[in-house]
Amino acid sequence: MNNPVDQQTPSTVSPALLELLIEEHRTCDEPRLRRFWDYYRNPSRRNAEGKVGRLAQEVGLPERLTRSNGIDRSGASVGREVVIENDIAWRMHTHVDFMFGKPLLIQSTAKDPARAKMIQSFLHRVLKANGGARFFQDLSLLGSIYGYVDVLVRVAEVDGTASDDPGVAADQIVLETIEAPRAIPLVSPQDYRRLDAYVLNFRQRTSQVEQNHFLTRVRNRVLGGSGRRQRAVVEHTEVWTAQTYQNFIGQPGASGGGRKLVDQGINRLGRIPVVHIQNLSQPFFYEGLSEVEPLIPLQDELNTRLSDRANRVTFQSFKMYLGKGIEHFTDRPVGPGQMWATDNPDASITEFGGDGENPSEETHIGEIREAMDKASAVSPLVTGALRAKVGNLTSENALRIVMMGLLAKVDKKRLTYGDGIEKICELILHAADVYGLFPNLPEDRGVRLDWAEPLPDTDSQLLRNALLKLEAGVPSKQVLTELGYGDQAEA
Repeated sequence: MNNPVDQQTPSTVSPALLELLIEEHRTCDEPRLRRFWDYYRNPSRRNAEGKVGRLAQEVGLPERLTRSNGIDRSGASVGREVVIENDIAWRMHTHVDFMFGKPLLIQSTAKDPARAKMIQSFLHRVLKANGGARFFQDLSLLGSIYGYVDVLVRVAEVDGTASDDPGVAADQIVLETIEAPRAIPLVSPQDYRRLDAYVLNFRQRTSQVEQNHFLTRVRNRVLGGSGRRQRAVVEHTEVWTAQTYQNFIGQPGASGGGRKLVDQGINRLGRIPVVHIQNLSQPFFYEGLSEVEPLIPLQDELNTRLSDRANRVTFQSFKMYLGKGIEHFTDRPVGPGQMWATDNPDASITEFGGDGENPSEETHIGEIREAMDKASAVSPLVTGALRAKVGNLTSENALRIVMMGLLAKVDKKRLTYGDGIEKICELILHAADVYGLFPNLPEDRGVRLDWAEPLPDTDSQLLRNALLKLEAGVPSKQVLTELGYGDQAEA
């Protein structure tokens, strides 16, 4: 997204177009994206009284499991027993662990070694000031959930002179991770990979109390609101183009007349300061492929079958007894040490009920889990959960074969995320040069990424690999840095 801007790129976004973009995003894109987050996080919904209600994934259950079947002693409606097993979250976390579970080494490709060392130190300070390893892990997590993630590079107001302290200059650059529900890209009609404008739209609670207007009281009475005083909420809208920046504030749900321009200025960078990262490449679309989306129907089916099994076990797990010809049989419950005596030769006690085996049910649930393993390329084996004999995994090659699907997907994602990180570093250096924080030349802004091996290695294996690299002619300083003993290794 860092291509030069031609003369056809608009300098501003008209109010009518801005309202249309926000309305389309709010009605079409945002509900779908919020659904991805709900299935990943599976938060509990609170009812009007503030009590913990149903989990987010319960919306995917059939009506026969969610409808009310009566009233309990407290007066609350009750339904069938529901079981929710979130099989999505741990798979997303596993992707993050294999992507950025180990430090990422960023090296400058500047020809002058001294200059390259200064650039690496400056980039390291900027990234560390913005979270370091957590910054990359957030990128991977949000990208896996929504299919893409954006990074907005902001620069604090400075006096235009370079600082002698690189740490002070690095603190002026802020890398803001933009999750998809807040992002509204205006893609160029000629090229879906280019941006004509970029809009941020989100709601934020303030430190003020919401005014108790007459219309608010009427709305609460008609819609059944709690009527309690709440914190005021404002809607922020930022519009970035290659030439300008605008910031609007308005009331949630207000039309175009409700937005007030509170700040605007010239975009000194000369391009939209946004780096776009697709989780997995999707041709001809701005959005990438989400890891959550293909798992949603499988998660719904798994929760449905687990709920059915729970109800079956509840009704069938207790044994029942039919007594014939025994006096006062109901007065003495069946239990250890209990005895009945009767003179009736036809008396009998028949046992029935109990939870029997259901092979088809267990097979179906197992097949659903295997389908989720294939769709996500993450199996319980990756997390160390061994449910059966899997053979001899003492060999590294054997372990790679078992995890081949996950490792292939990690390599594919490293291409998209690696390209995005390189663009982030280039944009950081460009902004630092424009604002006078760290003067540099365009030809010195390239970087090379050295990814760590995703599979865990022992110290002896790392040392053997280091010796092989030294024999192959790799500089000793780089080898020591990869082992974590150099001053260029990222913390």
